[in-house]
Amino acid sequence: MEIDLPVRQLLNADSKLGEGVLWDAARGVVWFVDIKQHRLWHYDPDTGSNSFTEAPGQIGWALPADNGMLLCGLQDGLYVFHPELSTFEKLAAVPGEPAANRLNDACTDPWGRVWFGSMDDTESAASGRFYCFDRGEITPAGPSGITITNGPAVNAQGDRIYFTDTTAQKIMVANLTPDGVGEARPFADTGALFPDAYPDGPVVDAEDHVWTGLYLGGRVARFSPDGELTATIDMPARDITKLAFGGADFRTGYVTSATKNMTEDDMALYPQAGSLFAFDAPVAGFAQTRVRIG
Repeated sequence: MEIDLPVRQLLNADSKLGEGVLWDAARGVVWFVDIKQHRLWHYDPDTGSNSFTEAPGQIGWALPADNGMLLCGLQDGLYVFHPELSTFEKLAAVPGEPAANRLNDACTDPWGRVWFGSMDDTESAASGRFYCFDRGEITPAGPSGITITNGPAVNAQGDRIYFTDTTAQKIMVANLTPDGVGEARPFADTGALFPDAYPDGPVVDAEDHVWTGLYLGGRVARFSPDGELTATIDMPARDITKLAFGGADFRTGYVTSATKNMTEDDMALYPQAGSLFAFDAPVAGFAQTRVRIG
């Protein structure tokens, strides 16, 4: 079950809450965010060059769009990021979202729609829910009444979408079509397998298996399409947040991590915490569809 793979530290980003890692195939770079320090990072694996742009608030995710920009989820709504100018422009607020909430994680589906979640910034109220952004229109879609949402993640065929309820230690799945999303049903009870860890950002590989970071768990875990645990990979950080497949063959696993809940003693045990990591994946991922803005 446990796969022994060498894991590389690519970048010591000193992230408080590294998240939202994504491979931008057109640019050949990795994007990820540090939510609590308001940073949008890029990392070029060919050269090692990297930099961050400060966002105008807590930034949960950034997804490449079909117009050359990035669509980003911030605390107060959706923004467009201009990579050449390193500037953010607000696109829309999310209707009905409480002021104490923020946006947390997201993905695209094969039709270029964006699926994203909101959550209580204090991680105490069950005020989070999921939404769909489709060519400028934002509508509630998927589970609600969640304290910490993560994902969603969509498989390559576009017929399944996974929603994570982090606090409840559960991953859900629903049927997906071009017309919308079905009722969410249980997929994996990670609490039964990792009682002291919490499922964070999920992603699906080319074999239709679901991977998730395990916050407080020090590893990533892989589940079969039936929700059975098939593999884990130990990581050199305790609080693992999100994984993405990238590289020319989509066989590099890029992983973000966090430090915001770690003490000095914790950091002594995990001195690379807060970094961007990578490993050579035993399976491939697949290219993510770019956001369809309009």
